[in-house]
Amino acid sequence: MRKPITERIAQLDPQQDCQEIIFLLTYHVFPWDIERALEFALFRTYAIPAISSLLAKTGEFIKRPRKRYDDTELIMSEIVEHGYDSDRGQRALRRMNQMHGRFPISNEDFLYVLSTFIYEPIRWLDRYGWRSLTRNEQLACFYFYREVGLRMNIRDIPEDFDQFEQFNRNYEQNNFVLATSNRIIAKVTVNLFLSFYLPRLLWSLGRPLIYAALDDPLMAALSLPCPPAFLRKMVTGTLKLRGKLVGFLPERREPLLGTNRKRPSYPEGYKIEELGTFSKDGYR
Repeated sequence: MRKPITERIAQLDPQQDCQEIIFLLTYHVFPWDIERALEFALFRTYAIPAISSLLAKTGEFIKRPRKRYDDTELIMSEIVEHGYDSDRGQRALRRMNQMHGRFPISNEDFLYVLSTFIYEPIRWLDRYGWRSLTRNEQLACFYFYREVGLRMNIRDIPEDFDQFEQFNRNYEQNNFVLATSNRIIAKVTVNLFLSFYLPRLLWSLGRPLIYAALDDPLMAALSLPCPPAFLRKMVTGTLKLRGKLVGFLPERREPLLGTNRKRPSYPEGYKIEELGTFSKDGYR
């Protein structure tokens, strides 16, 4: 089947046109896969005690996980949908920087989280997508999020795709460390994701399915129970089969925008400047 949007992307320059490429990949070509990849990327950031302990200390994610999830997704969707130099993109970046600026987050932690936005979707699509990203598409992801990082005032962002990926792997190897806060935040996140799809009575059945999509070093750092091998094989096999079947479908003609989705946190809509947390929420 002809894939006109993929053909369009192939004609674009990965650096100069990275904003258009990311928009097309995220909302036309791989809307489900990229969203799932970024959801599971959250678990990787929670395996870093410096990150999970901050989330546990503030208490906001534990008390209102759905709102914090919606805040993050809406801010990032504004940037991806409108571009980082647009009015809405700049306002979203400003709101994100205001939130982060209140906390003692290290530059290396910022670098690592930024890297997950690049490499986790690439890895997910390698494993489960109807196709892998081309090299130019991978580079577009790198150039897009590198520009986002520069606008977040993150320092020492590698200028090379492979160099940044090596940083990502080294950082995980050195910083995936077991901590109580890792498990606390991971369990809250598992329950949040289960709430998207299942009634509470079925959560105990759904948890092992989520665990089966996580790799062993991550499971160990989060202190989560390893699922049986057959379940992991079933989950990964199902995801791979889904990818093959999606390959027979046409690409979306209309974008599946994240900002258009109805969210319980904002039933009446939202203003960018009101997203996220503020010092009045009880912590600084």
